[in-house]
Amino acid sequence: MASPPNPAPDDVLLIGSGINGLVCAALLARKGRKVRVLERESTLGGCIRTDELTLPGFQHDTLSTAHPLFLVGPAYAALGKALHEAGLAYCNTDSPTGVLMPDGRHLVLSTSRQLNRQRMEALHAGDGAAFVQTLEGMAERAPLVFSLLGNELWKLNTARTLAGAAWKDGPHALAGFFGEALTPARPWLQQRFGSDLVGALLAPWVLHCGLGPDSPLSALMAQVVAFTLEAVGMPLVQGGNANTVRAFERLIREAGGTLETGCDVERILVERGRAVGVQLVGGRQLRASEVVVSATPTQLYGRLLAPEHIPPEIAGQARQWRYGKGNMQIHLALSEPPQWPDRALDKVGYLHLSGGPDAISRAVNEAERGLLPAAPTICVAQPTALDPSRAPEGRHILWIQLPECPREPLGDAAGELDVPPGGQWTTALREAYADRVVAQITRHAPNLPGSILGRAVLSPADLPRLNMNLVGGDPYGGDCALDQYFLWRPLRGLRNHETPVAHLWHIGASTHPGPGLGGASGVHVARALGAL
Repeated sequence: MASPPNPAPDDVLLIGSGINGLVCAALLARKGRKVRVLERESTLGGCIRTDELTLPGFQHDTLSTAHPLFLVGPAYAALGKALHEAGLAYCNTDSPTGVLMPDGRHLVLSTSRQLNRQRMEALHAGDGAAFVQTLEGMAERAPLVFSLLGNELWKLNTARTLAGAAWKDGPHALAGFFGEALTPARPWLQQRFGSDLVGALLAPWVLHCGLGPDSPLSALMAQVVAFTLEAVGMPLVQGGNANTVRAFERLIREAGGTLETGCDVERILVERGRAVGVQLVGGRQLRASEVVVSATPTQLYGRLLAPEHIPPEIAGQARQWRYGKGNMQIHLALSEPPQWPDRALDKVGYLHLSGGPDAISRAVNEAERGLLPAAPTICVAQPTALDPSRAPEGRHILWIQLPECPREPLGDAAGELDVPPGGQWTTALREAYADRVVAQITRHAPNLPGSILGRAVLSPADLPRLNMNLVGGDPYGGDCALDQYFLWRPLRGLRNHETPVAHLWHIGASTHPGPGLGGASGVHVARALGAL
């Protein structure tokens, strides 16, 4: 993607081409702004990519895959129609998620509320009614909850939303809502539902929010996810998630924008306290009126900005930024689909193999202490069950995620694997741990080992090589604990997506509203720059 060595100044330079950068660039370009997207890697998309990781013809989503949060977010509301016209298409299922417990019991969440009520009521009298009541309560609170999750917090409109809620229900009721919102998922699930299967169905989803079942806010996030999945299912991009990037690329280019790969930004240029452009590795400089960067705080304030442009308070907070657990991915090319114990599991989008909230809590604790969990939560996505085009005819793929991995392995909680000293993910350790996971899946799908045609494993050490924002294999841009969330994300000393440097904006998973494929922070900055 060549460009002139010294092009004329742009209106906006965007560093990074992840979902938030693409959303921001598309919105600005379609409003007539001259935008240029700079991507360090050879492929656009950040965590959105599709590769033939195992064998030719098998299209694996290398990092992220499903789009439920995107469909309910402001980016899709603004760009969805145009993206579909540019080639984006979805496959979906009416069984977005399910759980399979060690003893073989299982439960599937449907997009039908009536069916969900019947299934849960059959497990334990009152559970179906409790689930419906929970989602009806979420629907009532949706204007407030989704406003806080989807809008900038240090804004007058957010203050008005809070004031309106306080006026409607009273300040004491609003305070009560926030107190309830801080409830961890594990006690909430145990108190709310009589069947352990319902808890096991919902609890793994807090891991996809960068939390654990004992984290404050995790009960609220479990409710938000259940509400979303029942509403929109489990949309996967037809042909692979990379087609999302191709659709964005087409929108941006048709609107006059420029996208470049292989552009490693070395320094953000600052003159008289304002950002004026960037310098790339090799010396090339690009100028612009505004600079938007998608990076973690440690990278923005420890690498891209010169120290003299960073207030000491902000520099100190950036150094204290914590990263969360690592993730591992296992990609399988198969000659046939897994033979699950019940055909109802065959079309489930995300199937979690989990022992429930207590087992997840234990695995999270082990991973956070540097141990390989003895019984990790295993997330199995079945893309070819929804989209046969992902593999040659008659073949299949699995996308497997382990959201509870140590960034630096120090030992094995099961005492079975030889973990070398130094906290390093070696190839041998990576493959041995993947063997354990495949063996655990095989207990429920005995045909799996004989159907494997190819395998690719990505450890927490491999992920940063694909995207430098995945520090230590953390896909969420930093720990999502309460002190690094909401008003305090990315840093306590900053507001919204502003930085200490004028005309420099910060977007991405490290900023509010946090990780996921929603693209909301890209919308926020595009709005601040006049695109909405």
